[in-house]
Amino acid sequence: MRLILIRHGETQSNVDRLLDTAHPGAPLTANGVQQAHDLVEAIAHEKIDALFVSTLLRAQQTAAPLAAERGLPATVIEGIHEIPAGVEEMSADWRAYVGMLNSWSPENMDAKLDQGESAREFLERFDAAIATIEAEGHRCVAVVSHGAALRVWALSQDPAVAAHGVGELHNTESIVLNGSSAQGWKVERWGPHCLAEQSISA
Repeated sequence: MRLILIRHGETQSNVDRLLDTAHPGAPLTANGVQQAHDLVEAIAHEKIDALFVSTLLRAQQTAAPLAAERGLPATVIEGIHEIPAGVEEMSADWRAYVGMLNSWSPENMDAKLDQGESAREFLERFDAAIATIEAEGHRCVAVVSHGAALRVWALSQDPAVAAHGVGELHNTESIVLNGSSAQGWKVERWGPHCLAEQSISA
């Protein structure tokens, strides 16, 4: 399966650099709405069979123009929402949150912020959501989700990508993977970075 993981459009929390991870989350700004419309053209070349979105408002608003253009339902699915910031929610100081995410590894799966989520908990629910999507049998699927969630999950599936210096994912940029949960996933593209030589057959 081809999996296009799209970060939502801009919100005021993004502009103000606030850790906005809880439900329902901030809506898109006017710029974010424009980004959502621009996304339609940016991925016009992709033959998308299905579209899934997180339970947070900004992801659903981002998907709306694409859903309308393709004539596809934007299906809300549990499990692909943002990694919660816990006690750091709405903080402008990202050090504790980013530090925790960067500390996660196969040897450190259970560390988490107070009222937050561990790597094990996050990966279990994101993996389960992707497995549910795969079970529908589509060849190419777009998923509108969130920056930290997409980065952490994609790197967990294809750790070799880290050597390419990828990391940041701007609003409405995407990570494209090919493969399956059973056989493994390889990243083809990360935002503007093309890693096509790593792709495998879906």
